[in-house]
Amino acid sequence: MTQTDTTTAPETRSFEADVARLLHLMVHAVYSDRDVFLRELIANAADACEKLRYESQADAALSNGETPRITIALDPEAKTLTVSDNGIGMTEADMIEALGTIARSGTRAFMENLTAAKDSEKANLIGQFGIGFYAAFMVADTVDVYSRRAGTDLAHRWTSDGLGTYTIEPAALDDAPAPGTRIVLHLKDDAVQYTERHTVERIVRAQSGHVPVPITLIDKPDGETSEVTDGSALWARPKSEITPEDYTDFYRSLAGQFDAPALTLHYRAEGKHEYNVLAFVPESRPFDLFDPDRKGRMKLYVRRVFITDEAELLPRYLRFVRGLVDSADLPLNMSREMIQDSPLLAAIQKGVTNRILSELDKLAANDADKYAAFWDAFGAVLKEGIYEDFGRRETLLGLARFRGTGPEGWRSLKDYVASMRDNQTAIYFATGTDAARLAASPQIEGFRARGIEVLLLTDPVDSFWAASGVDYEGKPFKSVTQGQADLSLIEPLDGETRSEPAAPEAEAFIGFVKTQLGDAVSDVRASERLTTSAACLVASEHGIDRQLERLLSANGQTPQGAKPVLELNPRHDLVARLSALPDDAALKADGALLLFDEARIADGELPDDTRAFADRLSRVLTQALA
Repeated sequence: MTQTDTTTAPETRSFEADVARLLHLMVHAVYSDRDVFLRELIANAADACEKLRYESQADAALSNGETPRITIALDPEAKTLTVSDNGIGMTEADMIEALGTIARSGTRAFMENLTAAKDSEKANLIGQFGIGFYAAFMVADTVDVYSRRAGTDLAHRWTSDGLGTYTIEPAALDDAPAPGTRIVLHLKDDAVQYTERHTVERIVRAQSGHVPVPITLIDKPDGETSEVTDGSALWARPKSEITPEDYTDFYRSLAGQFDAPALTLHYRAEGKHEYNVLAFVPESRPFDLFDPDRKGRMKLYVRRVFITDEAELLPRYLRFVRGLVDSADLPLNMSREMIQDSPLLAAIQKGVTNRILSELDKLAANDADKYAAFWDAFGAVLKEGIYEDFGRRETLLGLARFRGTGPEGWRSLKDYVASMRDNQTAIYFATGTDAARLAASPQIEGFRARGIEVLLLTDPVDSFWAASGVDYEGKPFKSVTQGQADLSLIEPLDGETRSEPAAPEAEAFIGFVKTQLGDAVSDVRASERLTTSAACLVASEHGIDRQLERLLSANGQTPQGAKPVLELNPRHDLVARLSALPDDAALKADGALLLFDEARIADGELPDDTRAFADRLSRVLTQALA
């Protein structure tokens, strides 16, 4: 093997724009807790070791026979901290890709939140995001990275001060691991405590105690090597030997977060298929939870050998779950593509998904407050499954929680059905973006007068699953803004007799309004759902829900021929007075159009022609004051 030529001049490059902005935040902001940097570097080193173990299964020449390890070396006099691993290593191209760009969704949202946060909140935000390698610049003035890719005889050195540029140059093989990566942090003056043995040992045990690669520590140059953690696989140990603190430490190192798991699931599946599962439901919501490209964060192992973190071990609506599956049945030499198409993986996904949903159901039954906190964080994601996973729809509807016009707080559908009025045959809902506005919407008046609870659905996914023909215990979901409101069989709470049919004058006025509006609406009719308002808009019986229509329109998918129905309250004083006017009265025509505009505004929309609306309103007010 020849020695690498190191006479080539270093190449200077600029960081990607998002990296430069992130590094500026790292370097110039003040953090209450910077320990996170060590956890992030150890996690990267462990991943590199796991990748080498995996690739060595297909190419034995990549392995040098050494046990995977991570070494932390301290030099108090030189003020350096070094993290080394004997993992897969990096080529020059790998360095440019891994250290010069951020290929992670949610980066922009993270930086916006970090910029706006108070100093006391910043460390927790960093922990939630897991910024990886770049966390080193919180404690270091300069960072050197030496790396050599397994199977090559080329090594490179990457250097940066985190101020906008970095350099890459060839490195002598004697200066680089063989193979692996060594990261040297030249510490800031206010970070020299990270050269103290007890400080580093405490951080490693607390934050990386269960990384599945042994971690050793050298507390000074030429000092003795001591083992800090043994790299044992926590998930392979009996549950009786594991403390809640152990689970929390492992979760934090695995998920890159500071919070504690809200739910821990650890079991071994036996029988036709054997595999270990260690999964966590976080307490807090990740920044990129709703990113369209975000995938799950479950890792796949085969007999403790890391295979991939891209296998679809869980459906997308459980993408907030962190953890791993270690299979005893999958062959080690299968490609990632073959694994994804494997019937065994499908069986594992089915088993793990069902178990997680079962544990969530137990949590809901045993600890309502804790489940409510979970639902606050992840309910909007779990509801995606109602739309996507037909086979588990009943289970997911049972797990779902809602707020409505009935009792305060989260309510299950079981609670809703138990409180349904006599002769009520449907579960009624209203969709929108603001629960308070929905609760005050005119379409709900008739339901409220009869004591019928209306679910207030404010998550975007609600408009899709609720319109997909779903039912619960034989009770269909029905939008209060769609079709006729058949409330005639349900007695009003105040004991009043049911509404009489509209008077002939009101019926004639409804026809007059329909003529005035023309093609702006699909119909004008007397309303059974209005009690105190004069008008409202609803969708036709076979149309789509009003909120779903708005969502589709916002994405350039306006349904063809979608026109609302205007409902008028024939018992309202305004409608009655307008009905009494002669058809040729200017006020009657203005009043008809203003009723339509009023309904649009109550529905959260603007009038089609705001200038014409202002002119009509001015004429009506002038006549009223004459």
